[in-house]
Amino acid sequence: MTAWCCFSFNTYSFAHLLIHSLPTYMKKTLVLGASDNPARYAYKAVHSLKRHGHEVVPVGLRTGQVAGIDIHTDRPTEPEVDTVTLYVGPQNQPAWYDYILDLKPRRIIFNPGTENPELERMAQERGIQTEEACTLVMLSIGNY
Repeated sequence: MTAWCCFSFNTYSFAHLLIHSLPTYMKKTLVLGASDNPARYAYKAVHSLKRHGHEVVPVGLRTGQVAGIDIHTDRPTEPEVDTVTLYVGPQNQPAWYDYILDLKPRRIIFNPGTENPELERMAQERGIQTEEACTLVMLSIGNY
């Protein structure tokens, strides 16, 4: 006869333990609109992404460094980009459409002030997920 043992545990504690013991999937993230200015949210996002263990590719208009990473002023062809997070206003995005879409990211995050229905539609038509969200908040609550 086989004896079965039943464990009594709090469901929340078990779920919390399970979620936090699994390896985290690190997402290669291209930050479009990167800046070496500490007052800019793109600067803060690069630091937070790196601190959370994600590979970060900062792309901006001016040369510089952020979080010890050189800011690309060209349009680097990066393989396997999971996420493009935007810090470029919608009025300046059309010049970047082809570049962003050609990266074939899994998703594009439209941070506050970067929302753009046209680019969202174009991305969704190509099977790219879009989110109107704040990268910094997503990272801080573990929802990135």
